[in-house]
Amino acid sequence: MKKKLMTVLATLVLAVSMTACGNADSVKTADKETQTVQESGVTEQEKAQQSTDQNMNVADAETEDNRPATDRGDGTDTLVVVFSATGTTKGVAEKIAAIEGADLYEIIPAEPYTDADLNWNDKKSRTTLEQNDQNSRPEIGSERIDLSGYSKIYIGYPIWWGEEPRIMDTFVESYDFGNATMIPFCTSGSSGIGRSGKNLAEKAGSGNWLDGGRLNGSISEEKVKNWIENLN
Repeated sequence: MKKKLMTVLATLVLAVSMTACGNADSVKTADKETQTVQESGVTEQEKAQQSTDQNMNVADAETEDNRPATDRGDGTDTLVVVFSATGTTKGVAEKIAAIEGADLYEIIPAEPYTDADLNWNDKKSRTTLEQNDQNSRPEIGSERIDLSGYSKIYIGYPIWWGEEPRIMDTFVESYDFGNATMIPFCTSGSSGIGRSGKNLAEKAGSGNWLDGGRLNGSISEEKVKNWIENLN
């Protein structure tokens, strides 16, 4: 009887000991998880939220990248269009745009003009051949612009062989200017605007064209202001 009692007691002690060890292991595991969270500073729930936020940011970035580019500026009703093979006419156009608070659109040829192309002394140069051909229409490489909302459009170019460059004919024949006020201006070594403005008006067949005028490539901003104020 005594032996059986000792056996029962031993069994009870062993069971209690195993339960205590199990509880201790659970506590250690919990402590270890708590320590890991404290060291990283991020819970599993927070990690899941961060992953969701990252995915949303990637989606937003992809949406932003795929948005079509807008053609319009900040709601101005004035546009300055310019073709400038050497940068001279563009400099004048930038002054007009700054004074008027206007948008600026540059006509960029699909095939840029080289110095050899611009050699007016060469009867076989690209520009000589183009200017001698009334039907020449050099291709424009810059994207089309939405003209809706513009009520005043300046249109600038250099004078080549006494006329507008043929790429300007390409441009005006490609758009409907509606009832917008069209103001041609040119730069040149000495030639005036001549018939170039009237040529563009005839080829455009739309817009209300003013006479415009010639502006020196190095003209001051003050003189540009005076020219604008005195436009008919």
